[in-house]
Amino acid sequence: MEAQLKRGIIEIAVLAVLVSTDSYGYKIIQDLSGIAEISESTLYPILKRLEQLGCLTTYSIQHGGRLRKYYSITPNGRRRMRMFLDDWQEVNTIYNYILNAGLEKRL
Repeated sequence: MEAQLKRGIIEIAVLAVLVSTDSYGYKIIQDLSGIAEISESTLYPILKRLEQLGCLTTYSIQHGGRLRKYYSITPNGRRRMRMFLDDWQEVNTIYNYILNAGLEKRL
């Protein structure tokens, strides 16, 4: 998969993890492990970018003697997810056209 497309999809997956509850980096990686291979070196730049875009806010809580940074989705983050889902419908229509045209079997 093209790197930029994959990064964009992972950004939305990160936001999806945060829709139901706030979370921290290691837990987000665990939550996504069943669908995508993601490392800390991939996740933290994504979290920073989403925070800069106003899609996330952060706060820290003391845990085990140190501060743990939590991420929370913002209304802007929810709008970004909605826009992605709307756009994805169009992408899915194109994908189905390609698949139904039998191109997958010819490649």
